[in-house]
Amino acid sequence: MEEAWINRYRKQLLRSISPQFLEEIICYLRRLELLTAEEASQAQEASSLPEKVRAVVDVLAGKGSYASQSLQTFIETANSQLYLHITVYEPMVQKHLESLQSYYGNGLETGPLQRLTNLLLVEGLTDIQQKEHDILQIEATKGLRNVSKSIPLEKLFLPLSKVSIPPRISVTIGVAGIGKSTLVKLFVYTWAKGEINRDIIFVLPLTFRELNTYEKLSAERLICSAFPHITEPNCISAGAARTLLILDGLDEFKTPLDFSNTVVCTDPKKEIQVDNLITNIIRGNLLQEASVWVTSRPTAASQIPGGLVDRMTEIRGFGAAEMQDFLDQMFLDNRDLSGQVLHHIRANRPLHVMCTVPGFCWISGSSIGYYLKNSTDQFQETTVVPKTLSEIYSYYFKMALSSDWPEKPKETLRIEQAMNNSKKVVGSLGRLAFYGLLKKKYVFYEQDMKAYGIDLSLLQSSLCSRLLLKEEMQSFTVYYFSHLTIQEFLAAIYYYTAAKRAIFDLFTESGMSWPKLGFLNHFKSAVQRSLQAEDRHLDIFVRFLSGLLSPQVNKLLSGWLLVKDEHNSFRSQAINFLQGCLNTDYVISSRTVNTMHCLYEIQHTEIAKTVEEAMKNESLAGMLTPVNCSALAYLLQVSDVCVEETNLSNCLTYNICKSLLSQLLFCHNLRLDNNQFKDNVMELLGSVLSVKDCQIQKLSLAENQISNKGTKALARSLMVNRSLMVLDLRSNSIGPTGAKGLPCTPSLLSPCSLQHNTIKEDGATFLAEALLTNHRLTTLHLQKNAIGARGARKIAEALKQNCSLKELTQTGTFHPKHDHTAYLQCQDWPILMPSPLCLSLQSNSISSTGVTALTAALSSNKGLINLNLRENSISKEGGPAIAHALRTNSTLRKLDLAANLLYDEGGKAIALAMKENRALTSLHLQWNFIQAKAATALAQALQFNSSLASLDLQENAIGDEGMVALSAALKVNTTLADLHLQVASVGVAGAQALAEALIVNKSLQILDLRGNSIGVAGAKAMANALKVNRSLRRLNLQENSLGMDGAICIATALKGNHGLTYVNLQGNRIGQSGAKMISDAIRTNSPDCVVDV
Repeated sequence: MEEAWINRYRKQLLRSISPQFLEEIICYLRRLELLTAEEASQAQEASSLPEKVRAVVDVLAGKGSYASQSLQTFIETANSQLYLHITVYEPMVQKHLESLQSYYGNGLETGPLQRLTNLLLVEGLTDIQQKEHDILQIEATKGLRNVSKSIPLEKLFLPLSKVSIPPRISVTIGVAGIGKSTLVKLFVYTWAKGEINRDIIFVLPLTFRELNTYEKLSAERLICSAFPHITEPNCISAGAARTLLILDGLDEFKTPLDFSNTVVCTDPKKEIQVDNLITNIIRGNLLQEASVWVTSRPTAASQIPGGLVDRMTEIRGFGAAEMQDFLDQMFLDNRDLSGQVLHHIRANRPLHVMCTVPGFCWISGSSIGYYLKNSTDQFQETTVVPKTLSEIYSYYFKMALSSDWPEKPKETLRIEQAMNNSKKVVGSLGRLAFYGLLKKKYVFYEQDMKAYGIDLSLLQSSLCSRLLLKEEMQSFTVYYFSHLTIQEFLAAIYYYTAAKRAIFDLFTESGMSWPKLGFLNHFKSAVQRSLQAEDRHLDIFVRFLSGLLSPQVNKLLSGWLLVKDEHNSFRSQAINFLQGCLNTDYVISSRTVNTMHCLYEIQHTEIAKTVEEAMKNESLAGMLTPVNCSALAYLLQVSDVCVEETNLSNCLTYNICKSLLSQLLFCHNLRLDNNQFKDNVMELLGSVLSVKDCQIQKLSLAENQISNKGTKALARSLMVNRSLMVLDLRSNSIGPTGAKGLPCTPSLLSPCSLQHNTIKEDGATFLAEALLTNHRLTTLHLQKNAIGARGARKIAEALKQNCSLKELTQTGTFHPKHDHTAYLQCQDWPILMPSPLCLSLQSNSISSTGVTALTAALSSNKGLINLNLRENSISKEGGPAIAHALRTNSTLRKLDLAANLLYDEGGKAIALAMKENRALTSLHLQWNFIQAKAATALAQALQFNSSLASLDLQENAIGDEGMVALSAALKVNTTLADLHLQVASVGVAGAQALAEALIVNKSLQILDLRGNSIGVAGAKAMANALKVNRSLRRLNLQENSLGMDGAICIATALKGNHGLTYVNLQGNRIGQSGAKMISDAIRTNSPDCVVDV
């Protein structure tokens, strides 16, 4: 009897047992000695889960009734729900699986679906998602979210950790056309095939389109109506079988969900209003044990209180490769066309951002492809590649309309008939689209079609099939536009056409309103309604309406949907009205930005072009009127000028900054330097940085008037901010107290620039304390803050314990235009390192006392790679301390001691240490009063050192004696690549010695000798060396008394030299005519070499 049980339910066992439960079964059977270690191992090594279960079942089936009964008993006691499933529910489950596989398997194999297998894990809806139209969300955020975590599809309903529980209410959001319903189909089909979430017994996919057809339902009737093969719904309502209820498309539900006034119902058999049924299920009053998954557009998802949602995910848009794959799939038979379409999309930044949404990418790709396929030379002279939304959709509609043309164009009557039919279809669908849009109705049923007088026979035309999709349900048919924007464009065409003859307000469907005559009055009414709509659902409709007044769109659709050139009588007045909406006294919102989009659609771009040109030239100062501010807010979204950096330096006031806050929110790299900002602006910026939507990653506020108070406001916002990585506050007045707060903020990760901020010794002490507790700050710039020796000591002590700081520096700016070296130091650092990478205390008067403390810390520090001690009054007494650090430290790569007071004694001490050091690659000793003795000591070190690649001795009077010694070292050294000897008192003898070295040296690439006196004889020697040398890339002989003869020698030598890419011969008394001759000679002899003469 027991053996019959295992054979009877063999298929169910293979299909139902999860990996985790199989492990439990194997452990149990091993304890009973019903499985040997070898048998268990063979089962676990099977290729798939069903095969593993089969191996165990086969072994037990051969071991008699006791083994079979043991398995039955264990399953019944350890997992009663699974036991019921196997023995009672399985026939019902099998029918359910077959039904789902049949229905949801269709069409899933086409198009790239990999994007849907990983969802973004988000922490609730952002402000913009709750308030703005889908397209405005994409435009404002540029299609990106501040999300670092993702969750794979197979783990969507699993706990995130071992101590958490599975989510009961999950919500997945995504804009229209992103693939929410496709995601549901993919999940259901994959589950039905047994590939994921095998612990879920029933997956019940429902759409709000279906729910719209019911007035009242009970929980059990809901299940039975949608899934007639589930004959025992009580197993679900009672929680006997783990169930996932999917509710797809909340944005299509006809009744808003009202959770605050929900009538509580706990009886699964009681019929209640459908909206109440849904709220009771989500609240857990009904189907308490079932998991619920809701999909929705973001705005509609805000109906569900955040406290009821256990997990929220978001579908991401296309990446670059996915967009290309998608277009390749669209144009399978013409890959060249696919490439051209992608090129045009990428060339139009706003369009490229929008095409991250698959639905929009399909429409745009189709339109541009249609344009390119039908392009002729004559056609391209009068038309342009579609760029605006209106142009994209005009081409799409023209493509759809053209499908109704007969194959024989000579039959004029049939062509006219096709045009009339098309107009009739578009007119009928347009009225449905417009009034549906007003009611926020996006799904239609047969009664809706009849109500708006739509002949159902017209819906069979190829035109309708492209615009309006039909879905057959069990007992009804549902219609919906192929994309939200298709409905909005049709609505605009209807309104445009009707407004020319309407005498009442078209927004009042009954027609009972004050008389409203003339197209312009109706246009104004539409714009005003859009500006007043809280949920912004009319914004894109108004853009399309404006676009229909553009010359390009009129040219495309005239004869089909528009009358040729009729826009001329309305266009200028519409432009004036839209511009009037911009004069809002510095009150800028997304409504204002949408008005600018309307002007772009109508092809009036003069304002935007003027402001964009000023942005390029950094000349916005004094020209930001209210209208220009509106244009600036628009450009912050769409302009290529803002892609790498949004530079609003030296042009903003408090009021202008306040008006632009909502747009600054999404600028990744924001520069607000030199705007005379005071502490009140920091309160404004703090409010922006605190918002969940904030995407600012780099913020520069250099050269303003920010004090301690403003810094505190900034610090408070950084406690909650999750996006900012780089902060530049150089050249403000934050003082010691301000320096205390910022490094303590937990979110700050990368460069924080506080140079020239009167931080002083007390501020350095505060910073040292902060560095002991801050484990995320990676870079800190502190130069020119007069921190003194005591401040240096405090920071040195903190560096012994801090394990996260990457760079502690005080360079003037990390922006490449101002300080390229410092900027490069800030690039490509790993997020966490075991200790600081760069310490720069330039211009802080730390003296030899401070340097002694710092170098003592270096002896134990194992991570510092860059030490900048420029301009710190370090005397010759500091040399031995530095030398000691170089002997013991094995990680330091760059040491900058320029502009100190080392003299020969300090220089010699460092040189002796360099004989032993095998880590340092760059040594700066510029302007240290070093002479021949120290240079000779350095030369001796170079003969042993195998790591130093860059040596800077400029503005030190080493003379010919020092040069001769260095030249001897260059004959044997194989690592030095850069040698800087500007103004080093090098004469003819030194140059001749250097030339001899260059004949044999193969490592030196950069040689700077400007400001010396090598003369003609030195130039001749250098020229002879250049004929042989192949390693040198850059040579600077500026201001060396070469004269015409010396310069000619150098120019002639380049004929045989193929290594040099740059030569500077300026300031050598060559004269204008001589300079041209030399320049021409070098270009002839070495065309790849750049010459400054």
